[in-house]
Amino acid sequence: MPIAMSPSKLSIAIAAILIASGGAAIAQTAPDTENGRYALSPAGDGFLRLDTRTGAVSTCTNSSAGWACYMVPDERAALDAEIGRLQADNDKLKGELAARAPSAKTDEALPKSDSLKRPEPKSAEGERKIEIPLPSDRDMDRMMSFVERAWRRLIEMANRVQRDINGGKI
Repeated sequence: MPIAMSPSKLSIAIAAILIASGGAAIAQTAPDTENGRYALSPAGDGFLRLDTRTGAVSTCTNSSAGWACYMVPDERAALDAEIGRLQADNDKLKGELAARAPSAKTDEALPKSDSLKRPEPKSAEGERKIEIPLPSDRDMDRMMSFVERAWRRLIEMANRVQRDINGGKI
């Protein structure tokens, strides 16, 4: 059974429905964007979205299915896990050290030594000189003959390659 309404009442009813549904849509989107929760920055084909409450970063791109945001892998979580592991190892080692030497202090840091500084030489070591013997004439002759043989072989090899390229003609 259809309800009969005048055109003015029908338009008022439609306007009321639209306002009610529009208000609900606005109410649903308000919590995400109110107080600037998300900050968007253009990046490549989409945007980077920063959640200012949690610090989470996402990449947002537009595909055939619509806009989608995916979390960016967070290296901070890996760093925090490594820091936690190192702190646990440190506490364990402090406990082992305390068990071995109960009177040793473990809360104070050990002094750092500068590995780049060389210790000052003692007076007897400072006077010592290092002598490096020079090669003899015989050693120099052997070295020169080796270099000459290597050079000749290199030249012969280059000549063979040149002959192969030219088809046996030089």
